[in-house]
Amino acid sequence: MRVVTLDLARALSGDFEGIVLADEPMSRHTTYRIGGPARYLVRADSLSSLASATDACRELGVPWVAVGQGSNLLVSDDGFDGAVITLGSGFSACVYNEETGTFSAGASCRLSHVVREAHAHAREGFEFAVGTPGTLGGALRMNAGTSRDYLGSRVISVTTLRPGAGLRRYNAADIEWGYRQSSLPFDEIVLECELASEPGDAEDIRARMESARSRRRKTQPLSYPSCGSVFRNPEGASAARLVESTGLKGATCGGAQISDLHANFIINRSQARAVEVLSLIHAAQDAVRERCGIELVPEVRFLGFTQ
Repeated sequence: MRVVTLDLARALSGDFEGIVLADEPMSRHTTYRIGGPARYLVRADSLSSLASATDACRELGVPWVAVGQGSNLLVSDDGFDGAVITLGSGFSACVYNEETGTFSAGASCRLSHVVREAHAHAREGFEFAVGTPGTLGGALRMNAGTSRDYLGSRVISVTTLRPGAGLRRYNAADIEWGYRQSSLPFDEIVLECELASEPGDAEDIRARMESARSRRRKTQPLSYPSCGSVFRNPEGASAARLVESTGLKGATCGGAQISDLHANFIINRSQARAVEVLSLIHAAQDAVRERCGIELVPEVRFLGFTQ
């Protein structure tokens, strides 16, 4: 175990499984490659260690937030004055049950791994998620996918930890699944889920996966760091087309740019700062509101900002 000699690290010494780092730059832990230091970065590799970490934060008065791979996260340049908690090896398994045709997967398992496992077992239903970055836990919380194909439609159950209260199990019907959102409580940490699948032909599944990959490569600026789509698509409209209609496609602020390939991506073109990305987010919202009368709602999460 690698720890630092600070209060939280001392509180988690002993049989804690994982790591505790102080003043860890969040730019190392987000796909944006942007973000100042977190007061603590905690990786818990077991359920008991995760419970210990959240208990210690509560006892020490340290605010905390659970994140996955940081693929949908913009962290302030000033960082986060609290603990960023991630899940480690004890939550990364993905197991296929041949009798039921279901997958049991931990929250730190990458969504891309679930897609590959489904293909390997000739099970369909996850092709839409090929190439989607991030962990399963984050994908569940934001109901990754489109308005037509989304992860929530595959869910049988989700297990969470509510710090101080223990484990909770939600059946799919207990959860409200919306476009790029779910009703999973933010004060609970997603631990694992059970996912349904259907039998399919491995070659057909592979072909659909390749088609989805090809479409992403052609339409998304994958060669630059980003958080993926910045805004949710308004009902009946495309956020990218709305931003493009304002003439802001390709606009820059410092090292950040509204992608000239896909206007719903704001990319880190050259050592961008969070404040520069935020400036472009606000510019796009203001321009679309003024021109179209539509309020663009960010799907990216914000951490460490005062407002």
